[in-house]
Amino acid sequence: MRRMLTIAGMGTLLLLGATHLAPAADDHERARRAFEAGEIRSLAEILTTVEERYLGRVIEAELEREDGIWQYEIKVQPPTGRPYKVEVNATTGEILRASGQAQERPR
Repeated sequence: MRRMLTIAGMGTLLLLGATHLAPAADDHERARRAFEAGEIRSLAEILTTVEERYLGRVIEAELEREDGIWQYEIKVQPPTGRPYKVEVNATTGEILRASGQAQERPR
């Protein structure tokens, strides 16, 4: 079963991300419980990982549980070009894939 949480207000995301998770309060509580139980890493940690590897500004973040696995889906707006998505395992912090024209930082 796929559950999705859209996280809005990027300035408020850093506690679990955030205090504002949509679409419903029960989803917010599920995410908070998962974080407190150590099932997922904080959104702040995930955003740091994404921002260190990819060029652009995070414009949206979603937390999904698909087939029993928590994943963050991060939408990034690069300095030039179209937004792209980066999917991250919310438990391990491993970047699973990037879709669209992802722009990695030079290493």
